[in-house]
Amino acid sequence: MGLTERVDAAIDAALKHRIVGCVVLVRQSGAEVYGRAAGEADREYGEAMRRDGVFRLASVTKPIVAAAALRMADLGVLGLEDAVTDYLPYFRPLAPDGQYHPILIRQLLTHTSGLTYDGGGDYARGLSGPSISLEENMRRLAAEPLVFVPGTGWEYGMSIDVLGAVIAAVNDSDLAGAVSKYVTTPLHMHNTLFGVSDPSRLVTPYADGRPPRRMREPEVVGEPGEATVFSWARIFDKAAPQSGGAGMAGTADDVMRLLEALRGDFLSETLREAAFANQIGTIPRRDKDAGKRFGFLGAVVEDPGLAGTAMPKGAVDWGGAWGHNWVVDRASETTLVVMTNTAFEGCNGPFREEVARAVFGD
Repeated sequence: MGLTERVDAAIDAALKHRIVGCVVLVRQSGAEVYGRAAGEADREYGEAMRRDGVFRLASVTKPIVAAAALRMADLGVLGLEDAVTDYLPYFRPLAPDGQYHPILIRQLLTHTSGLTYDGGGDYARGLSGPSISLEENMRRLAAEPLVFVPGTGWEYGMSIDVLGAVIAAVNDSDLAGAVSKYVTTPLHMHNTLFGVSDPSRLVTPYADGRPPRRMREPEVVGEPGEATVFSWARIFDKAAPQSGGAGMAGTADDVMRLLEALRGDFLSETLREAAFANQIGTIPRRDKDAGKRFGFLGAVVEDPGLAGTAMPKGAVDWGGAWGHNWVVDRASETTLVVMTNTAFEGCNGPFREEVARAVFGD
């Protein structure tokens, strides 16, 4: 069975009861070897999924904003060893020892800043939250204590939102202006922005279930204590702070364009090599992240067996809570983009590894 048949089989099995619709793209050595839109963009209205469907990106926003920061570093307008307070003087959250320790730009990129998603403050976390200015959101976040001294631990959270505020300040614009200048305009990612390029193509989001259920506004997905609040209407709220960690919408082809550019020559050789390499050394990650380290763009597979993945050693992957995942394997020159409208199944459910195994497995 070839790659096309294997990926088709993985998609068809999941469409029966786990996901509503998806767009899956695979490129090898720069050429497309697989491209399919399957299922429904809106089940209740019988709208088929389109390849140019617009998805809320959630954390697929993160590599876009990271790419902007890295491009700015290449151009000398931002330094990876710079402190956040060089650009946001008010951003001085305290560590568990009660002291202020500078957070560096590279610590934001690698999620070693001490910032999480778990603080109790009334600030926007990207998928939901108050409609306030980006600066006010950062000021409220800065009042939250860090969970460790920057550089001494790893925890997923608000780091890329802070990075977004930094690059907006450096560019003397809003975050959308900085991302457009350094990434989406030069890469012709015309459908990717802090908003919706074409509302008629915006796919309807669904929450996990058998079958998945159409999301309410707001929708809570997950177990108590680990649940995530989704606001599907937030993408239309121009007053919401532009979230560098979760706030954009775009198409699968635009995400593929970004990842292929990062695999190519969008960045200098030095930063390209760094972006796809382990940048956290031996700092412990969560138990569920066993076998993976972290670079500037996503998780780096260090031990495929320990990670329980068909992805090869050195591959970089991540996803987005609305139902997406992606993989870049530079050794085989393979890039995989999976966009679904079902959370969390398309992001971290079995479908993620099923497609990866179809692409990278024997």
